[in-house]
Amino acid sequence: MQASPADSATLPPQQSQLGEQTRAGDSPRSHSRIPWWIWALAGALFFAYMTLSLRLHQRMLSNAFDLGIFEQVIRSYAEGHLPVSEVKGPDFPVLGDHFHPVLALVAPLYRLWPSPMVLLVVQAALIAASVLPLALWARRTLGAAAAGIIGTCYGLSWGIASAVGVDFHEVAFAVPLLACSLAALGSDRLRAAAFWALPLLLVKEDLGLTVAVIGLFIARRGDRRLGIGTAAAGLCGTALAMLVILPAFNPQGSYAYTHWLTTGPEGGGESGLSDLLYKVTIGLITPEAKVTTLLFLLAPTLFLALRSPLLWVALPTLVWRFASGLSTHWGTSYHYSLVLMPIVFAAFIDALVRRQPSGVSLRRYLVGSAAITALILPQYPLWQLVRPETWRTDPRIAVAHGLMDRIPDGATVQASNQLVPQLTGRTSASLYGWADSRPDPEWIMVDTLVPQHRRWPQSFGEEKISLDRALAEGYRTAAEQDGFVLLTRAG
Repeated sequence: MQASPADSATLPPQQSQLGEQTRAGDSPRSHSRIPWWIWALAGALFFAYMTLSLRLHQRMLSNAFDLGIFEQVIRSYAEGHLPVSEVKGPDFPVLGDHFHPVLALVAPLYRLWPSPMVLLVVQAALIAASVLPLALWARRTLGAAAAGIIGTCYGLSWGIASAVGVDFHEVAFAVPLLACSLAALGSDRLRAAAFWALPLLLVKEDLGLTVAVIGLFIARRGDRRLGIGTAAAGLCGTALAMLVILPAFNPQGSYAYTHWLTTGPEGGGESGLSDLLYKVTIGLITPEAKVTTLLFLLAPTLFLALRSPLLWVALPTLVWRFASGLSTHWGTSYHYSLVLMPIVFAAFIDALVRRQPSGVSLRRYLVGSAAITALILPQYPLWQLVRPETWRTDPRIAVAHGLMDRIPDGATVQASNQLVPQLTGRTSASLYGWADSRPDPEWIMVDTLVPQHRRWPQSFGEEKISLDRALAEGYRTAAEQDGFVLLTRAG
């Protein structure tokens, strides 16, 4: 992520020759309007994201961690109290887990539509909206064709696809904020860059470090007072969240995720100082999963993103992920790369503007980006939209809902991982087999036919033993059909 002297962060972006030729006939007013085709692109992406997320939920492929947790959080806000999650533990105060008060914004929609599906629709809308500032910036500086291709490649990028395919996460709010902030920063609209960056402090505790890096860019580009103030707000926001707010709410009285840095891979024991130093040096590029993630991040930009100083904004997220002892943070799965995608594509646009390529060269870059995006796409969840099995209806789903309908509203229930999000809207639901779940629930519902590769937290054997134990401790079988077992307390 090094820039040459000519690419200094103080260099104001210039229109490329192609962009000048393409936009020469436009009036100043036309630059501020969003063309219909950019709206159409964002709308098509929104429909794709929403369709995939809702279909996965309908097929009972969503999870207690995290859709179940986040619905309980937003349900709490909608009911007018601080957020708790029964999935995390009995009456667990979620503001002691992660700092994401921005989720309260979803509460009014949830009151109108009390369903986990509202979370998935909101996430789809937030991510699709992030296309607008990036495409508009590309249109102003590189022309309409470049804007269309870059917007499409961004919208179909693997980091976004991975996030859309795994439930809901609060970092969806960060994506449009980052896109707007970086587009403003790349256009030397420094106040706007700070305005869009500061709300990231309400999205998640670690994003204050990202705000701090944006603040340093603002200071270097000329507004030192604003930049230093933004950077200070970012650092103070993260420190306040991690050292004061989260420990105050957490039942253990500390930040819950310090162990990611202080334990070995997969929590394999405490790390010493030498291990910690290794993690934040050589350990940032080993094992190879971390290098693979970096290559996947940069490949859709033909590695041109490395030529933009804006890529440094990705550094805080990359450091905490690669220094973590949890291997799922290192790779390209789940939602962990979602916040990186607007940064990488903003760096791509900035690099193209700085290079001022000829029409032929620009077309080559764009064709290359589109080709790599198309090559990677089938490996990630958006491709499921064109797979026939996505649209087949499993008759077991109707059976599951029929049995779940027997559980009264407001009851305490433990259920299998992928049944929990089907119940969190109307019951006090927690995860069956999870050590921190509320003990002695009124109901237990288990899908005994879940394939081994999707089983969590119990294996087949562990689940059978625990069900037998429940029957021995006073539960009775209320229903059993097609592999679903519904237990209730005898009496």
